[in-house]
Amino acid sequence: MKAAGTTRESQRERAALVGVVTRRTPRHEDPDLLLDELAGLARAAGAEVVLRVTQERPVPDAATLIGRGKADALARACDEADAALVIVDHELTPGQARNLEKACGRRVIDRTELILDIFARRARTREGQLQVELAQLQYRLPRLAGSSDALSRLGGGIGTRGPGETKLETDRRRIRTRIAALRADIAEVGRRRGYLRSRRRRADVPAVALVGYTNAGKTSLFNRLTGAEAAASPSLFQTLDPVVRRIRLPDARQVLLTDTVGFIDRLPHQLVAAFRATLEEVADADLLLHVIDASAEDRARRMAAVRAVLEEVGADKVPVLEVFNKIDKIGSADVARLEAASADARCVSAADGTGVVALAADIAARLSMDAERLRLVLDAGREADRRLVADLYRQARVISHAATERAVTIEADVPRRLLSRFRRRRAGA
Repeated sequence: MKAAGTTRESQRERAALVGVVTRRTPRHEDPDLLLDELAGLARAAGAEVVLRVTQERPVPDAATLIGRGKADALARACDEADAALVIVDHELTPGQARNLEKACGRRVIDRTELILDIFARRARTREGQLQVELAQLQYRLPRLAGSSDALSRLGGGIGTRGPGETKLETDRRRIRTRIAALRADIAEVGRRRGYLRSRRRRADVPAVALVGYTNAGKTSLFNRLTGAEAAASPSLFQTLDPVVRRIRLPDARQVLLTDTVGFIDRLPHQLVAAFRATLEEVADADLLLHVIDASAEDRARRMAAVRAVLEEVGADKVPVLEVFNKIDKIGSADVARLEAASADARCVSAADGTGVVALAADIAARLSMDAERLRLVLDAGREADRRLVADLYRQARVISHAATERAVTIEADVPRRLLSRFRRRRAGA
């Protein structure tokens, strides 16, 4: 055990962090780095970390996760550090949470509850608040404590019958009713998002989505590419609601760029389910930019966590361009090694703009790969053909443009999903 800083910060709850290493823990995972991530989550939730504890066991203890002896030692350490909260870097069963709370004499929460709390703090829009509330209720429903002696219950004899329902049963019924209402509201949000996506599809504007581990710099890169001023912060989970902006690529085509919620290792499945309507923006994109923190020591673990979430939301078939961000924080030799190991990736710094222009060119090239070259002859006097010329410049890559008084001849690389629209105007057709 080791105490972190003991300086009291006003209005911050003092917290102890607990990690458990078992034989199922992957060998490449550094327990200290995992607790560092948990500490970042705790700070994002407004806590001050004053104690860090790691317990090694062959298997987790069924009653307290860490074992009775370690729980007693943790209680003494919390007394010395004046910690009022224990945060465990695992998902606790209801029984483990109750037993550990009783042994420590203070409130105990697990990693899932901590992440849900952060999402609840950061949700600003009505949609985000609905999604977070649903995830919280789904998490809490099986964890409602049993009824006490003060709660009414059904009896077996005269004078022992209660009103017919315990307080626990009433709470469960209310939660289930609220969950059903939230699901209906979120389904309506999903329908609206689907309608907006279909409108964008009819406009035939390609969609590119930024995905990545939380705090990888997605929002900073989004701002750099779009010129927007979306709130960027080193805090975890700064962006919950997707932000969409239209940008122009170097080949003059326009695309829709979407900034999405950050992922994290062991992202609670309740959140993935609740945010499914939002994450469908990712699954429906033409290209994903996987933004990776090049300075992170556990970069490989974070990349694997992102891929796992993409697979869970059905986005694993979407083409991906890996983008190593924050190269301003590593040396030139490390950058060279990244470029050598990942020939198809792009190294950038959203902070100072290094590599961003080349990244935009890469996006244009990736979107052009799934294209067919057409030579079109259009009537300069027809309004419909003039609109087609404008659409070509907005949605395709124009190679050549020749005009006479009566006709316009254009050679362009047209995305395959738009071929049916332009083929009828192909030269010689």
